[in-house]
Amino acid sequence: MTLSIDLNCDMGEGYGAYDIGNDAEMLKVATSANVACGFHGGDFSVMARAFRAAKVNGVAAGCHPGYPDLWGFGRREMSFSCQELQELTAYQIGAAAAVAKLAGHRLTHVKVHGAMGHLLMHDVAACEAVAAAIKAVDAELIVTVLVATRFEEVGEAAGLRLAREIFADRAYMDDGRLVSRKLPGAVIHDPDVAAERMAQMVQEGAVITQSGKRIKGKIDTICIHGDTPGAVAIAKAVKAKMIALGIDVRPFAST
Repeated sequence: MTLSIDLNCDMGEGYGAYDIGNDAEMLKVATSANVACGFHGGDFSVMARAFRAAKVNGVAAGCHPGYPDLWGFGRREMSFSCQELQELTAYQIGAAAAVAKLAGHRLTHVKVHGAMGHLLMHDVAACEAVAAAIKAVDAELIVTVLVATRFEEVGEAAGLRLAREIFADRAYMDDGRLVSRKLPGAVIHDPDVAAERMAQMVQEGAVITQSGKRIKGKIDTICIHGDTPGAVAIAKAVKAKMIALGIDVRPFAST
């Protein structure tokens, strides 16, 4: 059986006159795009441009909800009740779906951003709140989850459609969490190193941590953060490596 993999990128994370990342070039490589919804980044015009560009490039488009934290880019911890998590998730999905439709595209998936995404790795109540919000808004949306996390377990129990994700540009700890960006070696900048790591993980069906530990799990998609320096080069190297190994690169929404 031929292996297949999706390449996803976060985009539309600028705001007003300010750009973050190279969306135009990333869309030439990625097969799925996660569009910011105005909370950690993005606004109504940036969102619309992102969805239009994804449509033109034949890239599947999803939404990228996060904490309402433009100043901290959604990467700072914030405290919300489960009801508030439900509401802010539904709010962002609804906005993204409407703007995508206006742009002539359709929403295929949801990928939670930054600190909110980290919360969903271990907090079951938060996972249940977010899963309930997604299911209430559109149960057909595919939900991107990190491999071997509480959100994966809760998503499966809720009957959601899941896509399991690994990161090309981030290092992992032995418990499956990402190494803090504050620590050395947390972010991977070398395209060749990133490509080799991804090839090994996809072929083995496991997350490989900094210590070499294997955490087994299904892998459907690889993320390259659009704001990582050299993101386009990393994306190109990863895609070229997958193709060279005979791995089919395509949107997970098409499988």
